[in-house]
Amino acid sequence: MKIKILAIGKLKERYWTEAQAEYLKRLKPYCDAEVIELKESKLSGSNVSQENQVIEEEGKYILDYLSKSTKLGSSASTETFVVTLEISGKRFSSEELADKINTLASRDGKSEIVFVIGGSLGLSPKVSKIADLHLSFSDMTFPHQMMRVILLEQVYRSFKIIRGETYHK
Repeated sequence: MKIKILAIGKLKERYWTEAQAEYLKRLKPYCDAEVIELKESKLSGSNVSQENQVIEEEGKYILDYLSKSTKLGSSASTETFVVTLEISGKRFSSEELADKINTLASRDGKSEIVFVIGGSLGLSPKVSKIADLHLSFSDMTFPHQMMRVILLEQVYRSFKIIRGETYHK
């Protein structure tokens, strides 16, 4: 299975890049995992109109990437499952997330899961609309750098659960 984390912006602090690298290394025996960083749009002011413009611009970057790499709208997209991280999304326990990943691969024939993390202002409704699943980790807001590491850890935990290996307790 291929796991992609599509994220707006780059990790800037060394401790986040090291944590990300550690979980990507841990995932190697279980899946082909990668993080794709897309350009972060700069906010030129602080009004709602400019914030919406940034959200839509970042949404366009995400949709452009997805349409090129997963062939959205074609029969090839049936192999890809798109998950957006959203506060209002569905919540899973670690075991439920593991079950979802396992079901997608073994029963539903998905060969790729793309997790999408929007920019600091949020996710474009156009991106949210094309998602197969809206996933929430909490009602709280987390820094995007931290969320990327939390997601990688939960994906790693999921594969450990799927294989019945110790780690998750």
